[in-house]
Amino acid sequence: MTASPALAFITADEVTELVDPGTARELLRQTLLDGFDPAGDPARSHLHNAAGELLLMPSALNDWVGVKLAGVAPENPRLGLPRIQAVYVLFDGATLSPRLMIDGAALTSLRTPATSAVAAAELADPDPAKLLVFGSGPQAVGHVVALTTLFPRLSVSIVARRAEGVAAAIGKLDALGIEATAGSADEVPEADLIVTATSSSEPVFDGSGVRDGACVLAIGSHSPARRELDSTLMGRSLVVVEDLGTARRECGDVVIAAGEGRLSLGTLPNLSDLVCGRISRATDRPNVFKGSGMAWQDLAVAAGIAERYTGND
Repeated sequence: MTASPALAFITADEVTELVDPGTARELLRQTLLDGFDPAGDPARSHLHNAAGELLLMPSALNDWVGVKLAGVAPENPRLGLPRIQAVYVLFDGATLSPRLMIDGAALTSLRTPATSAVAAAELADPDPAKLLVFGSGPQAVGHVVALTTLFPRLSVSIVARRAEGVAAAIGKLDALGIEATAGSADEVPEADLIVTATSSSEPVFDGSGVRDGACVLAIGSHSPARRELDSTLMGRSLVVVEDLGTARRECGDVVIAAGEGRLSLGTLPNLSDLVCGRISRATDRPNVFKGSGMAWQDLAVAAGIAERYTGND
């Protein structure tokens, strides 16, 4: 019996070396242009324990199959550990032989902002000037990197509950050559782009202040009982979701607004509609993209990593 070769492990540093934010964005965009239907993705599975929950996210795409296993432990930061830790296992689609293991946290930090950037490329002003980010963790930083790659002229403000969190995020961005300053929710009316990347269960700003034509990217929650955006904003906006079934299961911003009679779920377009030109951005109202993260996004970027890793061997 032939022994299986040892699996290579792609570290966080290697993830960023092999696929940059612009490439990740194009991998996701091309997957949708090629006709992939996110509605066929399996639902995320949740296994709860005393520390938090383990998420299992499998998908199949072209020549690849993969699964992400992510642990979400809210008390971990008090122990000096990340709130989210993960590993990704990539399989050959033809044989289901495991091919690579990838740092799942780094993969998530790359693919989530890249997905938002796919939406922002269609929903934002063609040349936006101001980006306001709520949150100071890895996703907040990752979104600044992805969006300033797409829109180099952006000025960046960071808003978070803790001043030390804002300072840390600004320091990380400075090390990457990106200038950012501390901001406040008072800047919402001035913003062309707004990102919410928080762990909040309640709206983080007053949605009535978002200007018509602005783009809001909400990615901080994947629970039907938690939201970052209020029903006022959801009700007056063009709202785009990753997939309607996923939004019904996991997106509190959508579910709660619908429950309050401010949003009709049956009319919500998805990201594929946007990328393939079946809908376009609104200029007479705000534009909202609500994402909770889907397994196909991990797989599309993981496959890109694998193809580049093999080519470098």
